[in-house]
Amino acid sequence: MSKVYLYADPHFGHENMAKKRGFKTVEEHDEFIVKKWNETVNKNDKIYLLGDITMEKSNYEILKRLKGNKVVVLGNHDKPGHIPELLKYVSAVAGAIKYKGYLLTHVPIHKKEIKRFRANIHGHVHENIINNSKYVCVSAEAVNYIPLEISTININFNLKKYVYNIYSKLITFAVSFRMGRRKINLQS
Repeated sequence: MSKVYLYADPHFGHENMAKKRGFKTVEEHDEFIVKKWNETVNKNDKIYLLGDITMEKSNYEILKRLKGNKVVVLGNHDKPGHIPELLKYVSAVAGAIKYKGYLLTHVPIHKKEIKRFRANIHGHVHENIINNSKYVCVSAEAVNYIPLEISTININFNLKKYVYNIYSKLITFAVSFRMGRRKINLQS
């Protein structure tokens, strides 16, 4: 059975990003990402690559080495003029994708728009995670360089909602108790 994965910001061939991420060379950086990707993704899996494949370069040949059916959401470092070359290595290119109630983008969407979706799965911010359960960052650093399976996001998202609901009920209970109303339904 094939799976669906998400990943962003590999920045293949980007020397400064490789150094920032703690690699000695850009080759070591790129090979590490290819290894982690191929240990996780199988050839029949679908993977949404949420932008910044390279750093404004058109050297997409490395994508041939990555397993899976790749769908790209363009990032701020992916040039529109490179789309014809990119399409030699991926099945589709888009600006944003709606997937099972999620919005897949490179840059996180504005907080006023988030209520329309289960969550926004994005890249761009690298290790600077947005502290809000409606935003899921899949930048390489944020996912420990391992593509993230969508079912993991579903489980974590539902768990966060459950914990938030319990927390809200406990706060309501504490306030009610303090005000002299001692009965509250903590079920459901």
